[in-house]
Amino acid sequence: MKAARRREIDVIVVWRSDRWGRSVSDLMATLHELTALGVGFVSLSEALDLTTPSGRAMAGMPAIFAEFEREILRERVRAGIAQARKEGRPHGSPRTASLKVNEVHRLKAERVSHSEIARRLGIGRTSVRRILAKG
Repeated sequence: MKAARRREIDVIVVWRSDRWGRSVSDLMATLHELTALGVGFVSLSEALDLTTPSGRAMAGMPAIFAEFEREILRERVRAGIAQARKEGRPHGSPRTASLKVNEVHRLKAERVSHSEIARRLGIGRTSVRRILAKG
């Protein structure tokens, strides 16, 4: 966008228009600004060329469907988490570092470095620091 505002480019080429903006409103605002700057916008996979009148007319359709798809996915994930909680099943990343608290403290007492503790136990250095900070 900086290059477009400086009039350094004539056209922006993207693989898919939904990769350009985070939402339909974001994409449309950007496309409106590009049009005002006289910069073209072409999406290769959607055969969308906003330098033409028909291309501008169809501009919002792929973005609308991409945003709809993201919202459906988000709803499904939330419903899955809610169902898992309701059934008492665990969800999220498996606990690894919290199962090794005693080993972390033992190795630290032996004056082993945080990096070495993490390597030996197969956990992250941040996890080691967090465990040791809790005491």
